[in-house]
Amino acid sequence: MSKVAVIAKLTAADGKRDELQAALADVGMANVAAEPGTLLYALNADTKDPNVLWFYELYEDGDALATHGGSEAMKEMGRTIAPFMAGRAEVHVLDPVAAKGLEL
Repeated sequence: MSKVAVIAKLTAADGKRDELQAALADVGMANVAAEPGTLLYALNADTKDPNVLWFYELYEDGDALATHGGSEAMKEMGRTIAPFMAGRAEVHVLDPVAAKGLEL
């Protein structure tokens, strides 16, 4: 199987970006620490919209993504960040085709 990438856009409710960022950096990173199939999980702040945060994620395969997405830890993270979100996350699943610094 080939690797799977995800780009997720999370928009904070007005005035809640710092709280959202802190929760994602704390709970989100702790959740993936024990996931062997999660190869890269990077939280990024948008440079143009102060309410937007982005995740870039790379998984060993589709099974690893499914394990991540269906975990109790992810459900807990959803409950933790819900008060800080302006709506649902926008998630795009991708097939990586070329990269520098990543073995595909």
